[in-house]
Amino acid sequence: MSDHPSIKPFLRVLAGEQTAIPPIWLMRQAGRYLPEYRAIRERKESFLELCLDPKMAAEVTLQPIRRFRFDAAILFSDILIIPYALGQHVTFETGEGPRLDALDSPSALGRLRYQLDDKVLSSVYEAIELVKARLPPEVALLGFCGAPWTVATYMVAGFGTVDQIPARQFAYSHPEAFGRLIEQLVEASTAHLIGQFKAGVDAVQIFDTWAGVLPAAEFHKWCVEPCQKIVSAVREHIPDARIIGFPRGAGTKLGLYIEKTAVDAVGLDWMVDFDFGRQIQKRRPIQGNLDPLVLAVGGDALDRAVDQTLEAFAAGPFVFNLGHGVLPQTPVAHVEQLLARVRGWSSRA
Repeated sequence: MSDHPSIKPFLRVLAGEQTAIPPIWLMRQAGRYLPEYRAIRERKESFLELCLDPKMAAEVTLQPIRRFRFDAAILFSDILIIPYALGQHVTFETGEGPRLDALDSPSALGRLRYQLDDKVLSSVYEAIELVKARLPPEVALLGFCGAPWTVATYMVAGFGTVDQIPARQFAYSHPEAFGRLIEQLVEASTAHLIGQFKAGVDAVQIFDTWAGVLPAAEFHKWCVEPCQKIVSAVREHIPDARIIGFPRGAGTKLGLYIEKTAVDAVGLDWMVDFDFGRQIQKRRPIQGNLDPLVLAVGGDALDRAVDQTLEAFAAGPFVFNLGHGVLPQTPVAHVEQLLARVRGWSSRA
């Protein structure tokens, strides 16, 4: 993080500033909705191969910056790089998502490596260096990891489910074994985030996509406490590390999350009420929370939703984003409409 935050609006917000026009980036801003991404994807046999090719991963990361001039680029990679680097078999089936060799019993955890495969992760850090060298100076670079709970849900089940029952059952039935898996993921995620900072990212986001399926006690045990450990350990090595937490579906438990984890900012999913979001904003900068579906729909509905979000949050430290990732069917023109609406905000406010 060698650049002074003041030249990057995104980092100014993470530091607690309010900007006249909120900086904007979108989760999954590089992906299937972009024709240039689809063209480069056809050149690789597998999604994982694309993620682990530094030059191509860097190119995909930069594609939405060239087209839209977002205020932040997010590294093109995947949260399942960590289990892959721990020796778990990982593939991505077209139209079906990830497939892993399920760790469906305590004994199955013995198949994992004790340490991360540096050869796997070195390609990620090389991609960061390539992107960093080519980004405009005002654009921030984001790294990321999956939160231990969310990554563990895929590792245990072998795929994603609606409510991640396999991992929840495993945690209830074998709490000690599941706890060991979470601790291993805490250590691996910490090392991966530190590696990303050393390679040149300006900030990172911890994605806890499946936080919302857990009741309060399990949310604290499997989501809050692991994230707290990661944030603390990363800052031991990178004292000024800027970290965003995104516990999707946490709802009213967001207050507990930000208090205990000490993240610099928190991402709000599209289900968070504006009034509650403003209460969270008094305690931390916030990011979000447009419904990805309304971006796909476009038109007047998109304009209204953008205006409502800006009216709710633009008076404080706020990064405009979606409440989850860009849907593959989203027209490029709708993203252009979104950007024009957000960037014209100060003239309407």
